[in-house]
Amino acid sequence: MEPKVKRTKSPEQALSSLMNLCARGEKCSADALRLMKGWGVGDADAARVLQRLVAERFIDDSRYASAFVREKINLSGWGVYKIAAALRKKGIDSAIIADAIAENGNVDMLERLTQLLERKVKTTKAKSPADLRAKLFRYAASQGYDFSTAKRCVECIVKSDEEW
Repeated sequence: MEPKVKRTKSPEQALSSLMNLCARGEKCSADALRLMKGWGVGDADAARVLQRLVAERFIDDSRYASAFVREKINLSGWGVYKIAAALRKKGIDSAIIADAIAENGNVDMLERLTQLLERKVKTTKAKSPADLRAKLFRYAASQGYDFSTAKRCVECIVKSDEEW
């Protein structure tokens, strides 16, 4: 399926537009290529524009990955698995993903997940403690947390909240 061309831009216009966009916020190389494809820039021209953006440090995938990991851990409360999957979907190299997670993953995931689950418990309707555990496990998994962290958090919360 071909992307819909919104407005055709020349390679020079695409470069200028991407420089403006990158100056306002982090973009990865896949974002730039997707935008240029939408603008109708040819593949060879897009590669040259991207090469120039990388050379002038407007685009840096490792910087993008670090910012992405920081944002998703601190603001969105995502777990490591969900963050890594989102970065892989963006086309970021797995070595860059591992470095970004190692660099920014010093947040206590157990504490972060406990906070998320305590908030979730208040809005979750469950018929029994087992039902509540199952719903909290599914929520933790959807947020990208590993099984052992989810198990510890869910057990602490359900034990402290068994007033059925």
